[in-house]
Amino acid sequence: MKARIEVRQAGDKISRHIYGHFSEHLGRCVYGGYWVGENSDIPNIRGIRTDIVDAMKAIKAPNIRWPGGCFADDYHWMDGMGPQNQRKPMINVHWGGVLEDNSFGTHEFMDLCEQIGASPYICGNVGSGTVREMRDHIEYLTDDGESPMANLRRQNGREKAWDIEFFGVGNENWGCGGFMTAEQYSMEFRKYAAFIKNYKYMGKVDWWKAPPLIRIAGGHNAERVEWQEVIMKSIPARSRLLGGLSVHMYVKPGDESHGTEFSNESWYQTAVNSYAKEVPLKKNITIMDYYDPEKNVLMAVDEWGIWVDNEPGSPPGFLYQQNTIRSAMCAVLMLHMFHKYADRIKLANLAQTINVLQAIILTEGKQMVKTPTYHVYDLFQGHQDSNFVPVLWDIPPVKINMDLPHVDISASLSDNGVLTITAVNLSADKNADVELQIGGENIVSAEGKFIAGKANAHNTFTDPESVTVKPLTNLILEKERGCIKLNMQPCCIAALSVKITN
Repeated sequence: MKARIEVRQAGDKISRHIYGHFSEHLGRCVYGGYWVGENSDIPNIRGIRTDIVDAMKAIKAPNIRWPGGCFADDYHWMDGMGPQNQRKPMINVHWGGVLEDNSFGTHEFMDLCEQIGASPYICGNVGSGTVREMRDHIEYLTDDGESPMANLRRQNGREKAWDIEFFGVGNENWGCGGFMTAEQYSMEFRKYAAFIKNYKYMGKVDWWKAPPLIRIAGGHNAERVEWQEVIMKSIPARSRLLGGLSVHMYVKPGDESHGTEFSNESWYQTAVNSYAKEVPLKKNITIMDYYDPEKNVLMAVDEWGIWVDNEPGSPPGFLYQQNTIRSAMCAVLMLHMFHKYADRIKLANLAQTINVLQAIILTEGKQMVKTPTYHVYDLFQGHQDSNFVPVLWDIPPVKINMDLPHVDISASLSDNGVLTITAVNLSADKNADVELQIGGENIVSAEGKFIAGKANAHNTFTDPESVTVKPLTNLILEKERGCIKLNMQPCCIAALSVKITN
């Protein structure tokens, strides 16, 4: 297989924010995940686990979406304010009916983001909330003046306002967020969005010059394009009300949906089902392009990932699922897909960060495990804020099971001349020999890393490094030909970092 990496055709920037994460009050994502409390014997800073912060800093996690999900439209932010032992508890009606003490609220979430260096993406309550409630939350977060909410924030221990870039106006309001019609939600969005302002800049600059607080409308699953059509038609793209529109995309692995026990056929079916998501994704993009040809409105794929069976014995409403090389392969194909549409997709959030769905981290007491999907985010760091580079095939990949290509490749070029190339061998039992021709540029150096194992390989608390990143030692660099050769074992996911000069 021979591919050409056409560096001189580098296109749109791959926003680092497509490498974002989603952390809902669901199962053990927040409580027992990020949050252990200041009195815990697990190392923490102000109640937030230091090992998780370090792990997310290491992959340059760019943003975190919180507090939901379905939970967002039943969450009243004022319940999470003030002294933690005096906060009003609530029942999580969506996920397990558990009692939450609200010890993790806005201040704790913003502290988490600052410790990691991630941008907050807050999802507001439309379903059971009010315009005034959301408006006050924004003022509380962003006003540095003498407003009532700014002074309340100071009373609660935070002098300066925070910087907020993304704000979601409800979540899945066609379903758990209120069972609205698209027309009804469009009207609600217009009303709510009118009061979501960046108070930090009010009175300092004209409103149209202020850094935008991107208001993201709650979309539907990618297949339900009629919802997206109504939203785009009803809210003019040039109105500055609509900054983004979300799309949700979950991949099922076929009939064999057990987290760790499945055949190679399920591996291939997962790849087929991942590729299939491109068709509805393109339909959504076509709709957005029609109503917004200037691309003022970003697409936010703010829930996506593989959905397998819960681990046996775990509470059904906690969605605790194991994570394998199959999960990691799904992540690769989806991220490669997002790269292709970098002109429209500017934000994406893997569901979910810790102990829920396609988690990058699992915890059990003091123990923490990085999953194969975590290692994908580690390997793919070089794509963040780099420019998409097309990959053209001189000799296309041979077809394998279910008419899949033997390998899938994506590339990007950073501003400082580093080419990142990522690839996955989609064969569960055959090696792949790949030759990469770097078009029109001179190669200075090349190095690589990879993860691999059987399709169901995964990390456990007794064997936390069964799947781990290793250096690519079989990389062959032919500088005079501008060529890189590598051999990929079955189910291998690799990343190359190539320094080039013209």
